[in-house]
Amino acid sequence: MAGKEAPPYEITEPSVDPPPRPTWKGAKIKDKSVWFKAECGPIKLKLNPIVTISSILVIIAFILWCILERDHALDSFGSAKTWITRTFTWLYVGSQDVWAVVIIAIYFSKYGQLKLGQDDEKPEYNDGTWFAMLFACGVGVGLFFFGVAEPLWHYIGPNRYTSDKYMPDNEVAQWAMNVTFFHWGIHGWIVYVMIGIILGFLTFRKGMPMTMKSCFYPLIGDRIYGWMGDIIDIFSILTTLFGVCTSLGLGTMQVNKGLNFLNEDIEVNTQNQVIIIWAITLVATTSVITGVGVGIRRLSEICFGIGMVIMLLVLFLEDTWYILNLYCQSIGFYIQWIMQLGFHCDAFELSTKSFGAADRGRVYADGEGDGPEGWMDGWTIFYWGWWISWSPFVGMFIAKISRGRTIRQFINGTLTAPMIYTFMWLTIFGGAAIKTERLAAAEGLCCPKFNSTVLAWNSANFTDAGWDMNLNGVQLSKSNLKLCKGTEDASIACGDCEWKLMKTFIDSHETSSATVIEVVGYVNDNERWLGKYKSRDDKSHARLSCMASEEMWFATVSTYGDMGPFLCVISLAGIILYFVTSSDSGSLVIDIMSANGDQDPPIPQRVFWAVVEGATATALLVAGGSDALKALQTASVAAGLPYTIILCFVTVALWRALAMECGDLNPYGPDFAVSLVDPFSTLRPRLWLGFIKNLFIAPMTLYDVLKAHKKSALGPAIMAAVCWVAWIALIIAEIVYQFDKSLKLEGIYALAWVFYLGFVTLLTVARANIRSHYGINGNPIEDFFAAMFVYPCVLIQLETVSDKNGLAPLMPDSASKEPGYSDVMHNKNHETYA
Repeated sequence: MAGKEAPPYEITEPSVDPPPRPTWKGAKIKDKSVWFKAECGPIKLKLNPIVTISSILVIIAFILWCILERDHALDSFGSAKTWITRTFTWLYVGSQDVWAVVIIAIYFSKYGQLKLGQDDEKPEYNDGTWFAMLFACGVGVGLFFFGVAEPLWHYIGPNRYTSDKYMPDNEVAQWAMNVTFFHWGIHGWIVYVMIGIILGFLTFRKGMPMTMKSCFYPLIGDRIYGWMGDIIDIFSILTTLFGVCTSLGLGTMQVNKGLNFLNEDIEVNTQNQVIIIWAITLVATTSVITGVGVGIRRLSEICFGIGMVIMLLVLFLEDTWYILNLYCQSIGFYIQWIMQLGFHCDAFELSTKSFGAADRGRVYADGEGDGPEGWMDGWTIFYWGWWISWSPFVGMFIAKISRGRTIRQFINGTLTAPMIYTFMWLTIFGGAAIKTERLAAAEGLCCPKFNSTVLAWNSANFTDAGWDMNLNGVQLSKSNLKLCKGTEDASIACGDCEWKLMKTFIDSHETSSATVIEVVGYVNDNERWLGKYKSRDDKSHARLSCMASEEMWFATVSTYGDMGPFLCVISLAGIILYFVTSSDSGSLVIDIMSANGDQDPPIPQRVFWAVVEGATATALLVAGGSDALKALQTASVAAGLPYTIILCFVTVALWRALAMECGDLNPYGPDFAVSLVDPFSTLRPRLWLGFIKNLFIAPMTLYDVLKAHKKSALGPAIMAAVCWVAWIALIIAEIVYQFDKSLKLEGIYALAWVFYLGFVTLLTVARANIRSHYGINGNPIEDFFAAMFVYPCVLIQLETVSDKNGLAPLMPDSASKEPGYSDVMHNKNHETYA
């Protein structure tokens, strides 16, 4: 062979480890929020004027609507919630499961070692104080109401378990406990954990403001400081305020019922409820002025201490071994069924119900062999919407008090520990409620249907009076009275319980001139003489199912002999203080959000938002009663739907932020020069024009993009054009069909969306290929959803790359970089669309 032969081996330099991947560690984010700052003597203001003023205007408008049109508001929100249940139950249920999987994965990964703060920081509060504050803010007051009432409601039905007449009563009781555990378990707390981790991480480790818009920084960077971030904060303020106000108003009714239970001279009326609201607001305002470290901290410790005293007292006063057996048994039952319950959507109940059940002999005596179709709407979806709508409030508060803790410690404290404690609480009080209900039923204590009132009256006088009487303070008339003959000669038999009521009432109220006939009158409620049938004279057992929900707690703790009155008093104190802690922490969080995440907002602003809460609850209660409050509550729950979508994006942002911190994702690596949200968030006319153009000629743009990248363009472009044109044509055909039903085009919309998904798939492939070529982070799932929901923006992204304008860094210039790293593939000429 001519020339010099190659050496038998090749000498190379010793291998050198590649430089470490750039991380986000140490980066600080510059705050670019809009500020209004003013100072006049001792009065200082420091707030975001857009967020604050907009929130106040929306609150006023909303309150006026609920007051002036309370029936319409209640119907509108109720219909909206029902529609959400039928349409988006799968989204509520499925998303909760995904979030739980993500948090569990973070817990066991290396990300769990990251601190919500700098590496050398220590926790600000000790474990006991920290848990007391997060628990008081999150669920404390709800457990007093639902701890007794919810297990009992699930036990007495109607639901999918009680509708099965062949299910043993013990098993029904166990399912009642299990469903309650499900609603208060991992699926409930997970939303707080998600928000708490990302806000604590971005605030204490990256120096960002503690406000909800910051959660989106890992996704859209500095664009959070525009109108999109303001919308997120406004929406978060509204859901927080409405949630706290409805809890304050409805909880005030429970306090009023409790005071009446202890002393009948304290009437249940609006005047007393307004006094209670402002007493709570006054204490909450004082607490929020003193701040987290003093007022909120000490109140939370007192509340938690009171709760522990009540819980331990009932544990030892009750059959302790029964409670411990039930706790162990219920935990196992929950673990066994959590997967099935976690994914259950009531699909058949919401859609086909029990149609055709009679043909298979499966219709029971009550005509219904399955649970009611409204159960999912009234329970699971209600809870998920409620937890989610409270997530900005509770998540931000627990983030604020968790500085210096690792993510793993945070998850233990905000998910594992609360579940263990909450399950014990529900077992003690729920188990006691079910037990006393069953014992009361076994002893024949009555629970009259529809609050039956029994009369004994002379038939002639009864008729002559035109059925208008006032007996024992109860106004009766034809409109609210139905007849039922006595059991001795009845063609229509009254139930045993009603017959006992008849005999007792007759014995007590018969006059010498009366000819006895038996009449069961169905009147409104709350006749005190019926109380003896709900519980024994010594109050050792109570038929809780006869009572209003607000009374169940006090009736349950009253069954413990001489300790009953003490437990009622201390329970009332605990309920009031827990309401105070929810109100003061809610006021503080709202003020922080209105002040661009400033964790120490001026005192006048704290007072303002605390007073707004009290005034809102008062206005609704006085003008619209409980219906207006329920309308607001339903609106808050319905707000859980858009917040579910927000939390799905927060999940991606959380994982991306942690991956960048640990070097698994290059924070300064390449990204598209134009974000998906730039056409909506920036004042760049060429982006708007590009969006409009791609809205109508998307296949042509796709052809230009593929051709510019020297990829096979004609075939994909033709297929995209066919799918595109077919989609448009079939949508037009569907619109025509809606106006002219004689056309045989029923169901044509389904074919239209099949073609649209074909177009989306082609665009997904194009984006994935180009992203992979330039090393842009992402995955095909993100590509698909971006193409499906904002395909014009996707095409703008691809156009900027095809125009050879380079790529932008993933993190904007406001994130200071570590020394030694520079932008990768960053071309400063990427402002083509400027």
